[in-house]
Amino acid sequence: PTPTATPARPRPAIHDIQAASHLSPWRGQTVFDVPGIVTAVLSHGYFMQTADAHVDADPATSEGIYVYTNDPPSVAVGDAVQVTGMVTEYYGRGSRTGLATTEIQQDRVTILAHNQALPTAILLGPGGRMPPTTVIEDDANGSVNNTGEFDPAQDALDFYESLEGMLVQVRDPVVVGPTDRFGTFPIVGDRGTWGGVYASRGVLVVRPHDLNPERLLLDDVISKDEPKVSVGDYFTGTVTGILDYSYGAFKLLNTHPLPPVQPGALREETASLPPANALSIATMNLENLAPRNADEKFAGLASDIVHHLLAPDILGVEEVQDNSGSRDDGVVDADQTFQKLVDAIAAAGGPTYAFREIPPQNNMDGGQPGGNIRVGFLFRPDRVTFVDRPGGDATTPVQVVPGPHGPELSISPGRVDPENPAWADSRKPLAGEFLFRGQTVFVIVNHFNSKGGDDPLFGRYQPPRRPSQVQRRRQGQVVQDFVAEILALDPLADVVVLGDFNDFWFSQAVRTMEEDGVLHNLITWLPEKERYTYLYQGNGQALDHILVSPHMLTRQPDIDIIHANAEFVSLPQRATDHDPVLARFRFEGGPEQPLWLPFVVTD
Repeated sequence: PTPTATPARPRPAIHDIQAASHLSPWRGQTVFDVPGIVTAVLSHGYFMQTADAHVDADPATSEGIYVYTNDPPSVAVGDAVQVTGMVTEYYGRGSRTGLATTEIQQDRVTILAHNQALPTAILLGPGGRMPPTTVIEDDANGSVNNTGEFDPAQDALDFYESLEGMLVQVRDPVVVGPTDRFGTFPIVGDRGTWGGVYASRGVLVVRPHDLNPERLLLDDVISKDEPKVSVGDYFTGTVTGILDYSYGAFKLLNTHPLPPVQPGALREETASLPPANALSIATMNLENLAPRNADEKFAGLASDIVHHLLAPDILGVEEVQDNSGSRDDGVVDADQTFQKLVDAIAAAGGPTYAFREIPPQNNMDGGQPGGNIRVGFLFRPDRVTFVDRPGGDATTPVQVVPGPHGPELSISPGRVDPENPAWADSRKPLAGEFLFRGQTVFVIVNHFNSKGGDDPLFGRYQPPRRPSQVQRRRQGQVVQDFVAEILALDPLADVVVLGDFNDFWFSQAVRTMEEDGVLHNLITWLPEKERYTYLYQGNGQALDHILVSPHMLTRQPDIDIIHANAEFVSLPQRATDHDPVLARFRFEGGPEQPLWLPFVVTD
């Protein structure tokens, strides 16, 4: 019989395997003797990259790849190797909707030489390859695996994909977000000079059509013990590492210890002094405050309230846990949590606050299981009067009723439409009726549904799917309807709606509350680049807002975000992960109220 020829074993280069796409054309196939230089070694695999002499001419095809070994690798950095194994696309490491990373599952490795020169790292920034600074992905409609064009010059998603697994470097990186609990922090190279729009304090700010794709996360996967840094800190020199992807974000895994941290000049902000006739109202997320939290956290929050907010008259607070904290034991009362904060404020030299809240049903309001987070009021009895009307509980809705002097709340405090499906597994708004200088002010504190379940910005589906927006849009409508009931009885009623809305000033949820002129968002009075209360992976975003009824606009309002937490890595500055928002309104007439100022105002 005629002998059959043995099929040639495919020996593609790394750039052939990676190709100019998000998925490898070789996935599911075994490749033989793929050459490369080992650039980094991990516990269950290693990165390798094409030697400089064999790089192709197409910048859209990555020259780096991860080799999965399962067992500890037998190679070392600088080894010239040939790898045989199956090409796979790995969707693990934290995100079911993230991008795939191309890998070779090693069957065999041959070490050809040791101590070889490493491939040249690609510079990100001027003089090298410039990341897109505005567009993440603008031509896909669904999974990027099978829709859109692969366009690294325009789309940041494709740009970073074209460098997957490669050595890259950034010069003089500046920190644009604090170190998180996983030890990562976001940076922009060249002290941020080629980044997008920065706030005056050095934060990259989210805008409707710019989600700041120039950010990279520094991660200590290879070189351990990354420093704890805050916004504005920076490093002098070049940082080199592997461009990787995990948990919905592209990351720079630095291969050597970072240069010493150069501290920035950022300090906590302090509010301006208020006039005596100004009603000051603030909102503040307390980040799962519970009695078991360290005393330093209570002292930090108290310092914010006393020395940075200058003891506002009314403070709407969110994320107050029950008396047993995250222990899932059926406890729902939070009087001990509130009282411990009230005591800490007094110990910081502040006035004596009172509080109002309504305990939720057990484990019905979302958040940390067992924690029963809720919203509530702190207020100063020396400056304002809380109008107490009995009957409020977890399920009884507050009604707007006519009174002898205008609209009133049937119960105060009272929950707004708590049985509405819009509040399923989410916090219910709390309405309270206050008197200031003899005039009624309605205040509604909110904590809308979180963004949990939404696709990551750098995810597989573009544009990202955001199912949580649907619920927040419905929640915004419930609040707008309630305020409209008040204004139907008195178009000149003074209403303040505030809290953590978990969405941007340009989102549907927030815009819904502004429909028909029922409410006006004071955050939009600030310059666009200064609108941020929270940082996520270096993206400054306004999640906390204060909205007011039309008549409150006649009271010469001013608005400020007091940046005293979100930009910093830990106490004594960072007592919570949100920055409070403060507004003031001038009320003429009525009895004079004592104006309290702190004994010491910190810088």
